[in-house]
Amino acid sequence: MLEYRVVVIGAGPAGLATLKALADAGVSAVCFDAGDRPGGLWVFGGPHSSAYRTLHLNTSRTRTEFADFPMPADWPDYPGHALIADYLADYARTFDLAGLIRPRHVVTRVRQNPAGGWTVTADGPRGTVEVTVEAVVVASGHNTVPRLPDPPHPGGLTAEQLHSHDYRGPEQLQGRRVLVVGGGNSAMDIAVDASHVAARTLLSVRRGIWIVPKYLFGKPSDTLNGALAKRLPWRARQRISQTMLRLAVGPPQRYGLPAPSHGFLQDHPTLSDALLPRITHGEIEVRPAITRFDGVDVEFDDGRTDPVDLVVWCTGYRVDVPFLDPALLGEGADRLPLYRHVFHLDAPGLMFVGLMQSTGAALPVVEAQARLVAGHLAGSYVPPPVAAQREDCAAELRAAKARWGDRRPAMRIDFDAYLDLAARELAAGRKRA
Repeated sequence: MLEYRVVVIGAGPAGLATLKALADAGVSAVCFDAGDRPGGLWVFGGPHSSAYRTLHLNTSRTRTEFADFPMPADWPDYPGHALIADYLADYARTFDLAGLIRPRHVVTRVRQNPAGGWTVTADGPRGTVEVTVEAVVVASGHNTVPRLPDPPHPGGLTAEQLHSHDYRGPEQLQGRRVLVVGGGNSAMDIAVDASHVAARTLLSVRRGIWIVPKYLFGKPSDTLNGALAKRLPWRARQRISQTMLRLAVGPPQRYGLPAPSHGFLQDHPTLSDALLPRITHGEIEVRPAITRFDGVDVEFDDGRTDPVDLVVWCTGYRVDVPFLDPALLGEGADRLPLYRHVFHLDAPGLMFVGLMQSTGAALPVVEAQARLVAGHLAGSYVPPPVAAQREDCAAELRAAKARWGDRRPAMRIDFDAYLDLAARELAAGRKRA
């Protein structure tokens, strides 16, 4: 008889939500986590954390919290990383999840057994552990392996280089000539930090981005889109949102940023209240894409050349699941067709929670995915036949490519639409059961 039915890999938000859903459904589980405490990337200084001292939510509190565990009403709209780490630790305590977690255990291998089930191998403080289970839930996230430009830019760079994964605070930028490369939320935060302490701050943005203030018309900006999502398709929301942004802050070109080639809601939004004022005050200088390096000098597409002391690469992460057999990952984890972004089509018992990129917050999404996992393992939810799952995945991928292009379409979800879809899927699966 199996000691546990399920292994959950990772005790960040996705892993914690999965453990709670499994416990609610009466499904026994154990969780292996590399860190000392639950919370994943939100634990400052954790083994895989990319949190920095000035990090705050870029989605509002009420749109980020777990549905069954609201954040305190007196918290700010955009809490900092320390509050979120405490919130996740409190979640684990409240629902008695700590006893299910094996901290400082790094999963090294997950193999499918010929007779069914899975064997999970993990290295822990007391040596190697092996557990055989009915199912495995990969909830280890996808923001731990830094991605650098490939191929690298021509020329040779002698200035110091740093990926945003290793950025911890403004003291690393003090008094230096800093070039921040990227257009995501981390790039904007780090550029703003640099603008207060660096000798000079340059921001290189390769393609156009929509900069969204954290407040529009006195409300957290994502709550407005959430209200529209209940009534309108995403194309209509796109037009309304772009009109609101033009009225509130003007086009990105006004600030020296390139014009977006994609519409709003066709990429992950970049939220910042501080970036645009720092640009207009001359504290951040915008540059286009990098052409080449020459020692400490950086040449840009517009012909300008600037000397720098430090380049901070905010160029994202590779999706890496090193403990899985590559045959199970097909063309790569970021292209893996998963039914409802959860269920592996060819490996019964292998599920993923959190392997997605959302237009909104992650926590409500992983909570919804965890309920599908728990329902399936408890027998109260049954997915459709595999052939129907394949057809659904193919149709979803076509729609995602039409909306998001080639930027990881298999991982993309619309926050509000997905939550609605997951709820309907759970209800339909209960009828099938």
